[in-house]
Amino acid sequence: MTPFPTTGLDAGKDGDGAVGDVDVCIVGAGPVGASLACRLAVGGLRVAIIDRAALPPMEEPGFDGRAYAIAAGPRNLLDAAGVWGRLPQPSCPIEEIRVSDGRPGEAPSPLFLEFGREDADQPFGWMIEARSLRVALNAALHASDNIVVLAPDEATITRTEQGVQVRTRSGRTFGARLAVAAEGRRSPLREQARIGVTRLPYHQCGIVGAVAHARPHGNRALEHFLPAGPFAQLPMAGTADYPNLSAIVWSEKDDVARRMAALPPDAFAHEIQRRMGDWLGEVTPVGQRWIYPLSAQYAQRYVDTRLALVGDAAHGVHPIAGQGLNLGFRDVIALSDLLIAARSRGEDPGAQALLRRYQARCRPVNMLMLAAMDGLERLFGNDNPILRRARDLGLAGVHRLPALRRAFVRQAMGV
Repeated sequence: MTPFPTTGLDAGKDGDGAVGDVDVCIVGAGPVGASLACRLAVGGLRVAIIDRAALPPMEEPGFDGRAYAIAAGPRNLLDAAGVWGRLPQPSCPIEEIRVSDGRPGEAPSPLFLEFGREDADQPFGWMIEARSLRVALNAALHASDNIVVLAPDEATITRTEQGVQVRTRSGRTFGARLAVAAEGRRSPLREQARIGVTRLPYHQCGIVGAVAHARPHGNRALEHFLPAGPFAQLPMAGTADYPNLSAIVWSEKDDVARRMAALPPDAFAHEIQRRMGDWLGEVTPVGQRWIYPLSAQYAQRYVDTRLALVGDAAHGVHPIAGQGLNLGFRDVIALSDLLIAARSRGEDPGAQALLRRYQARCRPVNMLMLAAMDGLERLFGNDNPILRRARDLGLAGVHRLPALRRAFVRQAMGV
């Protein structure tokens, strides 16, 4: 048994001053890394979190069109981490989801799948603005005496069987028992550990933005499968300027996506309505438009000597069902549960046996989710008439089986 280090955190909350040894050093302060830091700190562990970017500029002053769909399980995590209660803007519950199939400009197939309020005892998830989550995470990070924030800064990590040594570009040196890679899909710590990655390109881009609309959404989301890729409308809390507001996530082939994203507002709104239909009335684009290349990838393993991968450093999936960030939060739930339990028993948080338990708990489930999302994209992302009929019958069949609907819901909610 290796005892926890006994020196405390001496750095100021903005990263000035010396840093004492910590239990866990997290590299990457995005939503996954930051939520892990907050959850571990609430559980009594001492944490350093390092990011190349300064955190306050991430708090965009105006609505920029980006939002997150937070499933029920991850929402509980953010609550336990002291983050959810700090959201500066209201969230919007997702209480109904309609899944349909069709072509742009045409009525959707009459065979569909709908998840309703009777399929769960709580909302399926909540929509929150990306900037709102960033503000809440920053506030929680800086409010905890168990967290030192080093941002902007960069670290050189040396890992041995005995522990982790951290040297930052700003000149600080301190020890940790475990390093966590939360730097995203191109994780330098993962590459340093020579952990292989398998990538699955989709030759698609996702268009992300928001629209105001004439009619209320009633907390209903739409997942509409189209030959070029899925189109999702996700309900958001309204504002004084836009009382009826939704996020959109829209997949297209690379060249088409770039052309669509560059359209003037009226033409862009027309293309959205061709895919979403008119159930929300006239739509008006709001905020910026964002375009992201789409691919899936998975790391061959999630752990190495005193190292754990979380979030996109470990896996990335097609956004076909909004599970990417939620899978990262599930990593946080599993790893934080193990580390907090180890602390209560006085055990080493970087022990190989603990890391193997983390990998065993997360990787098989994540691989199944990746395979499911990849399969859905390939099944629905084509215009083959035989496959169209088969998948429409499949959607309608699930719609008529309440027990199967509820099983799908539980898996997607992460509860």
